[in-house]
Amino acid sequence: MKRISFEEKYNVIGTKDSFYEGLFVTAVKSTGIFCRPSCRAKKPKPENVIFYNTATEAIKNGFRPCKICKSMEKEGETPEYIKRIIKELLENPYLKIKDYNLRQKGIEPSQIRRWFKKNHNMTFHSYQRMLRINQAYSQIKRGDSVTDTAFDIGYNSMSGFNDGIRNIFGDSPRNIKNKNVINIARFSTKLGPMYASATDKGLCLLEFTDRRMLETEFKDLRKRLNAVILPGKNKYLDQAQKEINSYFEGKRKMFSIKLHTPGTEFQQVVWKKLLDIPYGKTLSYLEQAKKLNNPKAVRAVANANGQNRIAIIIPCHRVIGSDGSLTGYGGGLSRKKWLLDFELENSGMIE
Repeated sequence: MKRISFEEKYNVIGTKDSFYEGLFVTAVKSTGIFCRPSCRAKKPKPENVIFYNTATEAIKNGFRPCKICKSMEKEGETPEYIKRIIKELLENPYLKIKDYNLRQKGIEPSQIRRWFKKNHNMTFHSYQRMLRINQAYSQIKRGDSVTDTAFDIGYNSMSGFNDGIRNIFGDSPRNIKNKNVINIARFSTKLGPMYASATDKGLCLLEFTDRRMLETEFKDLRKRLNAVILPGKNKYLDQAQKEINSYFEGKRKMFSIKLHTPGTEFQQVVWKKLLDIPYGKTLSYLEQAKKLNNPKAVRAVANANGQNRIAIIIPCHRVIGSDGSLTGYGGGLSRKKWLLDFELENSGMIE
């Protein structure tokens, strides 16, 4: 598999493009520091640059981490204090954590507000409100009265509760029983943060948070499943994070998580065939079409691959051009190259 050239890596520096996170670090001989690819520091001269695959390699060669991009931290890593707060809220959706409570925990409210706005595109208080609405939906769907539910989750008036439900579900509390909920979680990986989404039937989305078609995928899922997307507890989200972390540690080449993949009949067939491509192996689009007994459907197969919403687990990254070139990957071609190299190098090391 062709490696990323010095020129390709150097051209990335200064672009603030997170697609290259985890692929390499930039060590600068004139300053003695190393940076992540998206660092906003001044671009060094090429003669002063050495590229390493990992931060550990850079440190072993005498370089220290950059204070601007915090190059020793995993990109998009959720701070421990945020993890604790989210865990507390998921375990008790009725809980209301206010600025006073945050200060009691030694947390500056402005920090947590900035983090939620940047990483979830919502305020911290909106996140809490959506968790409570999710809990309300569950209670109403199992038969609890709307009035009791509203006061259970902390609303002081029915009008406020009705407005909250309508803003999210687009309908009144009494009419939401036919709606479904897709739960969503965010977690960090070696190649940058990912979103995972799941229903009560299985994992329905796993994508890097900077995937350019992400909003379209969310919209399509909401329409196909007649659903809203809300934060909340879901066993498949926990399982997805554990299995993906194990994959990136080089300890897993097969996934056992249950999948929920709404799509056309043709897409379903294509995605199912993708699951047959072994770890560490590749297939061309033409070969994939032939396995479907339709060698003329190369473009249709490529389009279906592009509609795959479950990265890595449904391994569309293992499909390449007939000439061996890397084409068409929503997470970015550099990530595709990294994943293929990683699997090739580890394919003989995993039981």
